[in-house]
Amino acid sequence: MNVEILSPEKALFKGTAQAVTLPGESGSFSVHDQHAPLMSTLEKGTIVIDYGKVSIPIESGVVDVHQNQVTVLVQS
Repeated sequence: MNVEILSPEKALFKGTAQAVTLPGESGSFSVHDQHAPLMSTLEKGTIVIDYGKVSIPIESGVVDVHQNQVTVLVQS
């Protein structure tokens, strides 16, 4: 799946991944390749891409998953 993690200042990550773990308001959750569409708010924590290959700490954000595209807008 295609993954973009964007802050107001710059793109923090753009690429492909098999899995992304996100810090949701109700706890961490993972999005995998071909995941169903969803939108969620995020709280302070760490976004983990492909089981630890990339870790990005965030303060808050939102995620949109649609047609194998994961777009995350964050405050970092």
